[in-house]
Amino acid sequence: MTFETILYEVDGAIATMTMNRPEAANAQDSRLIDELDAAFDLADADDAVRVVILAGAGKHFSAGHDLKAIVGQAEADEWVKLRETPEGKFHHEKVMYYDRNKRIHDFRKPTIASVQGSCVAAGLMLACMCDLIVAADDAQFSNPVLKMTGAGVELLVEPWELGIRKAKEFLWTGETIDAHEAWRLGLVNRVVPRKELTARTRELADRVALVPPITAQVVKDTINYTAELMGKSDSWKYHFMAHHWTHNTQTALSALETRKKKSTMKEVLADRDKGDLPGDR
Repeated sequence: MTFETILYEVDGAIATMTMNRPEAANAQDSRLIDELDAAFDLADADDAVRVVILAGAGKHFSAGHDLKAIVGQAEADEWVKLRETPEGKFHHEKVMYYDRNKRIHDFRKPTIASVQGSCVAAGLMLACMCDLIVAADDAQFSNPVLKMTGAGVELLVEPWELGIRKAKEFLWTGETIDAHEAWRLGLVNRVVPRKELTARTRELADRVALVPPITAQVVKDTINYTAELMGKSDSWKYHFMAHHWTHNTQTALSALETRKKKSTMKEVLADRDKGDLPGDR
């Protein structure tokens, strides 16, 4: 299979999927999301693959969802047109954001995110779908979407990753957490030097791959089920509905119109840096 926005390679028991839009800080457009989903199909069907590594090319892991699509400057595709109505926007985000991410969370083989640089909003959501996270010492995690009228992103991972009290602070302030603080809070498993990120992630993947596949799958399912008993999926479903209710408040609709009036992505990003717009909304 030929991909345009990701790299997919299998080396021994390890499949590595690398988001390959470094010029856009690996912002997730429709093609990248589709191609990641197709790559997981390949990894699922390949019995030789025991572990999947999810990485990002270049300086950053992922800046979130692609701003071009959100502000309507991308080439119009069926998803962009669909987002013109509330029900269309709901369907788009359910299929492309909620379901695609949940699929990675529930993937039967162990997954490891290899994170460097910025990991923002939907980028953080994506990384947290993986079973393990290895962070470079330059990694920074943030979700500034609340400042821009959005109720976080589609799956609110922060309460599960940071704990209730810290999640509120992180989301309300839009603060950035560095790699060492992320490790202290339990968001990531390991922090490694940037230049060693690829090798150290592979080292961990090789160790996990020594576990027989059926054993790894059963234990993953059991641990995930523990979170289910604690209400993880129900909390995500509730938040997704609340997220879409917020989309249609007057505050959010006014902010959307302001974004649409920006003539260039440079203006959008400049406003984001000033705190007027989110990283991926």
